Amino acid sequence: MQERRKIVPRAIGRVLEVGVGSGLNLDLYDSDRVDRVWALDPCRTLLDRALERTRPDGVDVRLLAGSAEDIPFDDSAFDTVVSTYTMCTIPNLGRALGEMRRVLRRGGRLLFSEHGLSPDGRVARWQRWVSPCWCFLSGGCNVNRPIERSIEDAGFRMLGVDAAYLPGPRLLTYTSTGTAARGH
Repeated sequence: MQERRKIVPRAIGRVLEVGVGSGLNLDLYDSDRVDRVWALDPCRTLLDRALERTRPDGVDVRLLAGSAEDIPFDDSAFDTVVSTYTMCTIPNLGRALGEMRRVLRRGGRLLFSEHGLSPDGRVARWQRWVSPCWCFLSGGCNVNRPIERSIEDAGFRMLGVDAAYLPGPRLLTYTSTGTAARGH
């Protein structure tokens, strides 16, 4: 939650949250800065939980079942895309990031907090080794994805990233929290 609190309140305008899950971020949006949040997730059970977190006096939230790999909105529809602890589970991350870039307006921002591949070679080797088993046991979580590089490869320009190990096993806790801009 600490990393989520750093990034989610930065969202502005029309927001798409990819992988809303059970709605942990919904209370973190600033209603003075956000017009509406469209919250996308492929799991209807999690969307039901997210619905329980929406409040009539909070930000206007619209829950939507769907995949980040095929976002059902027009090009340039959003000012901000938010992704927290989601990129590790998306089957085709490159395609999903391309979709996130497509639905962002020119100059729009991707706000993210994601765990992934450590820059420490020793830790990274262990991550690569345990990832297939961990992925199976954890519902699709890949601990060995190079998050920052994947975002840049999708055509985003990094504006600022804080990366560090969070408390817990280094195999699972290397986290990048930051902002990237949609390029041309």
